[in-house]
Amino acid sequence: MENYTRLTCQIDDGIATVTLNRPDKLNAIDMAMFQELDKVAKLLRKNKGVRVIIVQGAGADFCSGIDVKSVLANPKNAMKLLWKWLPGQANLAQRVSVNWRRLAVPVIMVLHGRCWGGGLQIALGGDFRIAHPETSLAIMENKWGLIPDMGGTLALREIMAVDHAMELAMTAKEVDSEYALKHGLVTHVSDDPLSQANTLARELINRNPDTISHIKQLYQRAWHHNDRRLLAAETWRQIQIIGGKNQKIAVIRETKDPQRRWRTK
Repeated sequence: MENYTRLTCQIDDGIATVTLNRPDKLNAIDMAMFQELDKVAKLLRKNKGVRVIIVQGAGADFCSGIDVKSVLANPKNAMKLLWKWLPGQANLAQRVSVNWRRLAVPVIMVLHGRCWGGGLQIALGGDFRIAHPETSLAIMENKWGLIPDMGGTLALREIMAVDHAMELAMTAKEVDSEYALKHGLVTHVSDDPLSQANTLARELINRNPDTISHIKQLYQRAWHHNDRRLLAAETWRQIQIIGGKNQKIAVIRETKDPQRRWRTK
């Protein structure tokens, strides 16, 4: 098994459990975690013994989002996250969500504590999301004057009405698990989400793996269209925003001066 610094991966009787393992930082995503999440999904894709994948977070939170201070410490990191060979391909930032969708096996996300920003984008890559009642969820990118550009929009268009999705993305507000369940953002709410995830995993393992794989692919294709165009649009719009006057003001408002005025054309 590979050695990781930001996550763990255990495989037991056909179930792979991937754990975001940076609890002292609320499992915030730094560059090392981006790279390891990309790597583990690709390795699991090649492992024919894996029938179901469960993704969870160590400590008090699933994932509080991107470790902005760490990621922005090196100006080259933005390019590493956004760069892609072709517009319709997924870049590194998008692959930590999109990779889970591309696996042939079901992926169950176990959510608790904070599931914000990039953390929610990761969770949206799963096929099922089981949340603890006290989970807090947020599409938080606009808190920093950015758009959500990590591929979670692919799933969001399938599970939420567009007005509710836009409200969450535009306001960056936090919602609880009850709201999330009502509006399709999570599949189930459970006092013991990991136990329910394992129960669901066992049910899925008892079914024909070929059928499971084909159902996943069939339903994804039936519920959406043109992933490549959407992935390209996410990246292009983010490039237009990053470093602009209003994006810089957003950071200042969030960290220093809440009354800073926006600039208009």
